[in-house]
Amino acid sequence: MTTYKIDPAHSEITFKVKHLMITNVTGSFTQFDATMESDADDFTDAKIRFEADVNSITTHNEQRDAHLKGDDFFAVDRFPKLSFVSTSFVKKDEENYTLTGDLTIRDVTKPVELDVEYGGSMTDPWGQSKAGFEISGRINRKDFGLSWGAVTEAGGVVVSDDVRLRLAVQMIKQEVAELAHAE
Repeated sequence: MTTYKIDPAHSEITFKVKHLMITNVTGSFTQFDATMESDADDFTDAKIRFEADVNSITTHNEQRDAHLKGDDFFAVDRFPKLSFVSTSFVKKDEENYTLTGDLTIRDVTKPVELDVEYGGSMTDPWGQSKAGFEISGRINRKDFGLSWGAVTEAGGVVVSDDVRLRLAVQMIKQEVAELAHAE
């Protein structure tokens, strides 16, 4: 089994949520980890695990970030991590896959389906073999207990239930010696 680890310096874990239903607020997680195990050159047997430190959430607004970390949303004190474990990785064509798995936010685990575009594989200038993926999908935040809501004076929704996920991920192939040293 070949193991790949996420390259955090060349990966982004972001999301977008409509605010007042007229613009998007973009957020990201800055602390995360992922592992992919696969024997197949086309990754069709890939098993993927992902975890993000919820306390690393940033929307570039301290007040909003503090609200997101509180009980109205992620409840970071009780649920410091969110996680994803794949159940299937199905190849649709040379570049596109469907990734299905269990997403856990707070204490709620639900199946999600994500679209994956394989960007290719390359060896970087330092001899590391890397594979690149663009991952996108949507979840309903209320399905995961992120149920805070407010309505404007005119009756408009302040924060959409629909959350768009966007991940740009580089995975580094781990050499057997690196794996033994890491343990």
